Amino acid sequence: MKNTGFIKAPLLASLFVYPVLFFATLQSAVAQEAGGIDAKVNEIFSLATGWFVNLIFANLPGTSFPWIVLWLVVGATVFTIYFAFIQFRAVGHAISLVKGDYSNPNDAGEVSHFQALATALSGTVGLGNIAGVAVAVSIGGPGATFWMILAGLMGMASKFTECTLGVKYRNEYPDGTVSGGPMYYISKGFAERGLPGGKFLAILFAVFCILGALGGGNMFQANQAHAQLAGIFDDYPGWITGVIFAGVVFAVIVGGIKSIAQVTEKVVPFMGIMYVAAALIIILMNYDKIGWAFGQIFDGAFTGLGVAGGLVGALIQGFKRAAFSNEAGVGSAAIAHSAVQTSEPITEGVVSLLEPFIDTVVICTMTALVIIITGQLTSDPATGMYILGENGQIVTATGASGVGLTSAAFGSAISWFPYVLALAVILFAFSTMISWSYYGLKAWTYLFGEGKTKELIFKVIFCVFVVIGAAANLGPVIDFSDAAIFAMAVVNIIGLYCLMPIVKRELNSYMSRLKSGEIKKFKN
Repeated sequence: MKNTGFIKAPLLASLFVYPVLFFATLQSAVAQEAGGIDAKVNEIFSLATGWFVNLIFANLPGTSFPWIVLWLVVGATVFTIYFAFIQFRAVGHAISLVKGDYSNPNDAGEVSHFQALATALSGTVGLGNIAGVAVAVSIGGPGATFWMILAGLMGMASKFTECTLGVKYRNEYPDGTVSGGPMYYISKGFAERGLPGGKFLAILFAVFCILGALGGGNMFQANQAHAQLAGIFDDYPGWITGVIFAGVVFAVIVGGIKSIAQVTEKVVPFMGIMYVAAALIIILMNYDKIGWAFGQIFDGAFTGLGVAGGLVGALIQGFKRAAFSNEAGVGSAAIAHSAVQTSEPITEGVVSLLEPFIDTVVICTMTALVIIITGQLTSDPATGMYILGENGQIVTATGASGVGLTSAAFGSAISWFPYVLALAVILFAFSTMISWSYYGLKAWTYLFGEGKTKELIFKVIFCVFVVIGAAANLGPVIDFSDAAIFAMAVVNIIGLYCLMPIVKRELNSYMSRLKSGEIKKFKN
C-alpha cells in the first residue's frame, strides 16, 4: 500500500509549499537587486535562524570542538565496538556484493548494490573533499589527516548500522518502487520495540532532511560550481549557471532513483578515478617526499608541529572534516541504500561500509597529501614548526585557502591541473545535487504521501532552488541548511542506539547462514 503521508490537510501542507515558493520568488528578485537589499535579506534570515545554527554547531564548553562532531564520533565508536569492528571483518564480502556475486534479479528493489553505493557516494563526495580538507590541514596541520582517516574508518560502522535498518524497514510498493530511510526505520522500529516517540522523531528527521536537501545539498553546490566556472570564464551572471544546472538536474531526477543511479554509476567512478589519478600523478612526481609527508602526518597527529591547539587542534580538525565529509550517522545515505535490490538487509549494510572508506580514507587523504607534498604549508627551516598567520592558520605558499589552496597545490605541479580540479568540482556539485534531490524527495513523500504529482512538485521546487543558489549570495541560508543536515544526525543516532540490537540479530543470522553455505553466490 502506498504511503499516504502524515501531513494531509492542505493548510498543513502549505506550511511547506507556500513558504518555499514565496522564498524562491523573493530570492530570485533579490538576486537582481543591489547588494544592499541582498545583504538585508541575509541579515533578517540570519536573525531568524541564527539561534538554530549556533545551537547545532556550538562548541563544547572551554573548547573549540563542536558538540555535534563529538556526537557523531562517539556514535561511530559505539557502533564499531558493538559490532566487533565489522568494518574490517566484512570488507572482502562487501567487494563481492558490489561485484554482484550474490545479486538475485528477482529480489525486491530498484537498483543494484553498485548503483546504490554510487548514488550514496555522489551525495557525500563533493566540495568537502577538496575545499574542506584544505581548510582542515591549514588550521590543524598535516596531523589533521591522521585523525580524519581514523574518524573515517570508525564512521564505516555508523553507515553499516543505518543502511541495514534502511533496507529492513523500507516500504515496498506493488509497482516495484521502494521508499526507505531513517523516517521509516525510526517510526517502524520504535513501534516494533514498543518505544515511544518514533513518529515524532521520524517527522522531525524528514523536515530537517528537506531543509538540508534544498540548502547544503543544492544551493551551496550550485553556488560553488558557479564560482569555479566564473573563475575560468570570467565573471558572468549566476542565473545562467543555475538555469543550465537546473535543466540537467531535472532531466536526471524526473526519472526517479533508477535514472539517478544510471547517471551516478557512471559519473562517480569517472570523477573519483579522475581526481585520484591527478593526485597520484602529483604525488609520484614528488615521490622523494612521500616518506617525509607521512612523517609530517604522524608527527603532527601527536605533537601538532606548532599549529594552533597542537595535538588537540589537529584532532578537532581531522574529526570535523571526516564528519562533515562522509556524513556517517547523518542518515542521508540510508535513503539511497534502501532502494537496493536485495532480500537481505545486512548485505546493503556491508556494502555501505565502503562509502566512508572511499570518501574519507582515499579521496580526502589524497587531497591532504597533495597539499603537503607540494609544499603549500610554510614552515620554519630552523625549528621545523609551521608558521602561523594572524588568523591562527598556517601561512600558505600562495596565500590561498580552501579550494584555492587545493587548486594552487595541483597547479604547482602542472599548470593546467587546476582545470581538471574545476571539472571535478563541477561534477562533484552536480552529483551531490541529484543525490540530495532523492533524499529530499523521500522525506517529502514521507510527510505528504506518495504520488507522481506530489513528487513533481518537489522536483520543480528543487530545481528552482538550483537557480537561486547559483544567482544569489545566501550565506545565512546555507548555514541554516548545513545545521539542518547535522540536526538529522541528532535524530538519526538516537534511532540507531535504540535499534542496534535488531541490526545485531540480523548480522548474526546472516553471517551464520553465510558461513554454513546456506547463502550462496548467485549465478547470473
